[in-house]
Amino acid sequence: MNSRLPYSLSKLLIVFVGWWLFWAAVQTFVLHRLQLSWEIAVVDSIISNSLMAFAGFTAIIMYRFYQPGKTNQVNRLIFAIVLPVIFCSVLNWVLSRIFSTDAAYLLFLEKSLPVRFIFSLLIISFITLLNWMWNTMSEQKENEKRKSDSEQLMKEAELTKLRQQLQPHFLFNSLNSISALVAMKPAEARKMIQQLSDFLRGTLKKEDQLVKLSEELEHLKLYLDIEKVRFGHRMNVEFNTSDESMNYQLPSLLLQPIVENAIKFGLYDLIGDVTISISTEVRGSYLHIEIKNPFDPETKRAKSGVGFGLSSIQRRLYLLYARQDLLITDKKETTFITILKIPQAV
Repeated sequence: MNSRLPYSLSKLLIVFVGWWLFWAAVQTFVLHRLQLSWEIAVVDSIISNSLMAFAGFTAIIMYRFYQPGKTNQVNRLIFAIVLPVIFCSVLNWVLSRIFSTDAAYLLFLEKSLPVRFIFSLLIISFITLLNWMWNTMSEQKENEKRKSDSEQLMKEAELTKLRQQLQPHFLFNSLNSISALVAMKPAEARKMIQQLSDFLRGTLKKEDQLVKLSEELEHLKLYLDIEKVRFGHRMNVEFNTSDESMNYQLPSLLLQPIVENAIKFGLYDLIGDVTISISTEVRGSYLHIEIKNPFDPETKRAKSGVGFGLSSIQRRLYLLYARQDLLITDKKETTFITILKIPQAV
């Protein structure tokens, strides 16, 4: 049952009554011009328009509480025909009784019934069509809202899944490193456990929301502290950030998978010290982030692609911004470059 109307019932009644009072005045004038006396014209107009207003109001109330479905839309057509027939029958009976002694008027009434029927049919059909259009638009709007809500829920579920898929991978590597350190360097193992605890605590507090770059970098440094325990002096990270970019926003936990990818392609495949460079700046309405790391182009890892980390970031950015051009990767000789362009709300 659809009980909604395009206007409130009180406003609709005011407009409805006002229209029929206006039309009663017009009809009175027209009937008088057709050689009826003012008295007969006024009575005819009042009775016919009162009955027509009642028929129209009946149609409005019925459609307020009853909406024929797609399988029984013929009910609308039947109703739009039957109601004018009833209107004309009642009108003819009432006016015939009132002016039973006026032969000239009774002849006029008989000849005018087809016109009155057509007029009432148009009025009821217009109300039926208007209500059908309104109901169709309301259903379409409601369906679009349900579809939008469903798509939003699916998007949020996928974003959550992408983030959850990243955590076990990092946690597995960290626990392996802690296991290796326990026997040889227990102090560093304890330090790494504490750092891992702080990192995961911060991760659990964050959802798929926008955070300032300064907050994201603070969290990223917790991750890098853990990795430095694993790789020691071999891993160096350079930050080249502009003060202006620190207050710009980006999706939370976006940089850690990219840096993890840089470590995987750099420290795993190369011997000696490795420097990862992270640069940030503002370019127009975008936060521009560039991450560089060295890699060996001859290794199997380098030839196989960028891996799940970057592909998940690409998917996450698409879900959040509906754009495929916000993550760019490039290779220049032995340097792998990852560029992020994060739009800022205007």
